[in-house]
Amino acid sequence: MVARIFSPAKTAMQSGKRNTGFWVLEFEPNEAKMIDPLMGYTSSADMRSQIKLTFETQEEAIVYATKNGIAYQLEEPHAMTRKKVSYSDNFRTDRQVPWTH
Repeated sequence: MVARIFSPAKTAMQSGKRNTGFWVLEFEPNEAKMIDPLMGYTSSADMRSQIKLTFETQEEAIVYATKNGIAYQLEEPHAMTRKKVSYSDNFRTDRQVPWTH
């Protein structure tokens, strides 16, 4: 059973970096989830898929995995890029495509 260690990205509903910067260890699923045809519920017999451990640092997560003999994959976080935009750029005269409402 392989575990995945990663740092979750901010959600689309966040503008800041609150609730980010921690590391998560969760297990990869052993089997696909089953769908109940009558009600549409999803279920799984894999109990490890419910385990989600959080750590403050990447090193703590790696130490925990090695100490307990858990094989893991480490996913490095992507660098956050922010595009510089200016409201006044909407009204530039040299725009390629005219800005209209």
